[in-house]
Amino acid sequence: MKANGSTPRIHEIPEASLRRLPIYYRCLQEMMTAGATQVSCAGLARVLGLDPTQVRKDIELTGIVGKPKVGHPLGELVRWIENFLGWNRPKDAVLAGAGSLGSALLGYQKFRSHGIEIVAAFDIDPDKIGQRIHGREIQPLMFLPDFVRQRGTLVGVIATPAADAQSVTDLMVSGGIRAIWNFAPTHIQVPERVILQNEDLYHSLASLSFKLESRMGVRR
Repeated sequence: MKANGSTPRIHEIPEASLRRLPIYYRCLQEMMTAGATQVSCAGLARVLGLDPTQVRKDIELTGIVGKPKVGHPLGELVRWIENFLGWNRPKDAVLAGAGSLGSALLGYQKFRSHGIEIVAAFDIDPDKIGQRIHGREIQPLMFLPDFVRQRGTLVGVIATPAADAQSVTDLMVSGGIRAIWNFAPTHIQVPERVILQNEDLYHSLASLSFKLESRMGVRR
């Protein structure tokens, strides 16, 4: 699928827009399920309670061009967002850390429809090695670099304790991983050529707790 005009380079795409596009995507899918076939940016903004100008700018980043006062065919807009985010081109990923969080990530079935398929999992715990969790046999962590090299895997997911995250990162990078999704609650260092995406669950929890206390009038 070709975009109309040149596709914006990744460093020109605001992070906030990249975070909003999946929200639009889920809302559009719900609209399709409800039987809608057409949507405008103003209509989408109204459903989500957002600024219509911002929604229009975000949607235009995908390269799709709508018709004035008509908008976009719903199915077409969904496909453009999938293509723009790379969700219709799943990439293989490896996971390090098969504890509670790692096991939950292995069991999440929708990753593949959002561009990622975890094909292997690794751990250092001898009690976990050899077990099958959601269809993947847990392998020794030391095998990870060779697996990545042989398969040409580009994405690594870290779900280890904080103390192990940097050494796991170094293993992934040595094998050729080019993008890391880090769930460990710590800062890790990666070379400039490696993309790093941190998911800080504690940050989200702190924000939730603060807002709740403020709403309840607990905070002075």
